Amino acid sequence: MDAAERIRIPNAFFPTRKFRMLAMSEPPAPDDSGAPDDIALMLRVKEGDEVAFEELVERHQYRVVGTVAKMLGGESEAEDVAQQVFVRVWQSRARYSPSAKFTTWLLTITRNLVFNEMRRRRRAKLVPFELDDGEHPVREHPDPRMASASEQLLGTELQEAIGQAIAALPEAQRMAVVLRRYEEMPYEEIAKVLETTVPAVKSLLFRARADLKDRLKNYLGGTA
Repeated sequence: MDAAERIRIPNAFFPTRKFRMLAMSEPPAPDDSGAPDDIALMLRVKEGDEVAFEELVERHQYRVVGTVAKMLGGESEAEDVAQQVFVRVWQSRARYSPSAKFTTWLLTITRNLVFNEMRRRRRAKLVPFELDDGEHPVREHPDPRMASASEQLLGTELQEAIGQAIAALPEAQRMAVVLRRYEEMPYEEIAKVLETTVPAVKSLLFRARADLKDRLKNYLGGTA
């Protein structure tokens, strides 16, 4: 009996290969028009509706996998945590209350599991973090479209430098950067995910940007 069966979760929705394929494929264009239906779907999930749960997984899997990968620094490392996020959604369905946007609730669960994993790794060597282009999942290889070998080398070095700088940020700052830069979440929603205030979020982002600018000054013309 596997973990999914022990907690009575719809096992078919969590094949590891499925999440690995997400990291290798291009995500669909965002469709915010369907966002208001998330709460209705989750209320059906609350009643044990597995079809509604599958639809929520399909709708939000790119967001979760992408966020976890950016926080943890790689695709393969993100798979287990991303699956656990949706496991937790199913486990928590009876306690769900539509007091906030579904995505805020989902990313709060994501935050909790990611922070737990980051704390578990705290004494391990920081894993380099590869930025994406804002549309595609994290890639492990240089962009083949780069014009020349020298540009490719410079681009790779910059990606690695940015990745190391972001990986060195405290967990709350890093999460704020990921949610603001990649999820384009408003300050109010980030504050809910991080369970803090809007001024605190702005302070986190200010300190993170100052730290990143300082760490990357050699790539920014030497200015701090």
